[in-house]
Amino acid sequence: MSEVERESMEFDVVIVGAGPAGLAAAIRLKQVNPELSVVVLEKGGEVGAHILSGAVVDPIGIDRLLPGWREDADHPFRTEVKDDHFLVLGPAGSIRIPNFLMPPLMNNHGNYIVSLGNVCRWLATKAEALGVEIYPGFAAAEVLYNDEGAVIGVATGDMGIEKDGTKGPNYAPGMALLGKYTLIGEGVRGSLAKQLIAKFGLSEGRDPQKFGIGLKELWQVKPEQHRRGLVQHSFGWPLGMNTGGGSFLYHLDDNLVAVGFVVHLNYKNPWLSPFEEFQRFKTHPRIRDTFEGAKRVGYGARAITEGGWQSVPKLSFPGGALIGCSAGFVNVPRIKGSHNAVLSGMMAAEHVAEALAAGRANDELATYEAAWRASDIGRDLKKVRNVKPLWSKLGLVGVAIGGIDMWLNTLFGVSPFGTLKHGKTDAKSLEPAANFKKIAYAKPDGVLTFDRLSSVFLSGTNHEEDQPVHLQVKDMGLQERSEHDVFAGPSTRYCPAGVYEWVDKDGNAAADPNIKDVRFVINAQNCVHCKTCDIKDPNQNINWVPPQGGEGPVYANM
Repeated sequence: MSEVERESMEFDVVIVGAGPAGLAAAIRLKQVNPELSVVVLEKGGEVGAHILSGAVVDPIGIDRLLPGWREDADHPFRTEVKDDHFLVLGPAGSIRIPNFLMPPLMNNHGNYIVSLGNVCRWLATKAEALGVEIYPGFAAAEVLYNDEGAVIGVATGDMGIEKDGTKGPNYAPGMALLGKYTLIGEGVRGSLAKQLIAKFGLSEGRDPQKFGIGLKELWQVKPEQHRRGLVQHSFGWPLGMNTGGGSFLYHLDDNLVAVGFVVHLNYKNPWLSPFEEFQRFKTHPRIRDTFEGAKRVGYGARAITEGGWQSVPKLSFPGGALIGCSAGFVNVPRIKGSHNAVLSGMMAAEHVAEALAAGRANDELATYEAAWRASDIGRDLKKVRNVKPLWSKLGLVGVAIGGIDMWLNTLFGVSPFGTLKHGKTDAKSLEPAANFKKIAYAKPDGVLTFDRLSSVFLSGTNHEEDQPVHLQVKDMGLQERSEHDVFAGPSTRYCPAGVYEWVDKDGNAAADPNIKDVRFVINAQNCVHCKTCDIKDPNQNINWVPPQGGEGPVYANM
């Protein structure tokens, strides 16, 4: 434990993250044993404020967690999928893939288009009704260990620290929340999960985790352009043959359409900008008509785990376990992870409850680690395990082969490829800027396409400026010699919020290796907590840590 004197509170179980996994775990613990004391920490100012997803939800997890949920008048699953389209886009046209060619697991009928943030808000009410304590606005900033090295809880971040690191007039030390077991459900690339994976060697023997960045806008469209219950996925243009990614359009209630774009973060070209590609995508003839006369009402971005079956780290460690996207349970071709997050939270909760009933504490939940691959989570991920590697190696041709592989896994439970490997990390996939031509992106029109700053405004993002920068550059000299001079400052392009700038001595944009005498500017107050910089920086020289509690985006209906 650190030397800071902290107040402490003790619980049976401490859960970090009020996402689908964390809340499902809390609910299940109370269902199994109402006497257990359970606390959930959430870094967002309210539950759901930092939750961003497409989202089309497979209800398998909710059905098991809350079997009677359909009788609940307040449930958020209002829009059942009615129509399911898969498109391949070219520069000027598109081809629809017939649904009968798609493997059964790609069928979205019976699923629901939702705001995942609203799902979490609803789950939080269920958890609190069972006696779970939920503390929004408190970011878990430190893992606490006992003398034997087992996890015994977490500490929240200190508040009132000035920008220079000194204690300000409103300083208050963080609180220690101690538990017999600690479940980490921070979401993708969580700061504590990253530390735990490294400390306990949880990724040993696994493939490197792979990631994508997902960008999303919410639009209020004209009634004549709205088709309630339509789910449309596409891949192809504007991305090149060898850059992985795709898009979605989901038609919710109230003439709302969620449009999103995912770029796999193993792309090679440092001149590529996922945000600009997203804006370009909306100009496609098959897409733009949906937004004629419409109003954009929301924006956000979030990294996505894409490694799947091969990349899931060991889930258990002394004193706790990883759940949800901290473990990496997203099914990439389905663009779904919340169902597995709920199932993993429930599974971990059951193994924790069993351990507590046996009088155990702060030991390893080895049975949870041993169980997941034979569960519905494992079966879901195993069928699609080769899609991402094939896509990465062979581009759009790999997508077609991946579809065949999914059919073979579905029908016969085998693949001619066995289990393919992902290869290097997304950070190491970036190549020098000199290998590529600079990409010229069109200026935004402010009607259909937009810039980053006006987009960040819609996310409700706010950070107190007089605090330490939560985006930590380990070696600023290395950042200039490599990130700028070799890779042309890709942070200015992969960041979807305009956090990073390379500027010259006159303050002009200078993300170009030919411009010298530059400095790196970090506009941390813009950060939407997507974690892309922590993943894609070619030298792993940027470390994302939580800002003061409650700060960041405030997503509504996202």
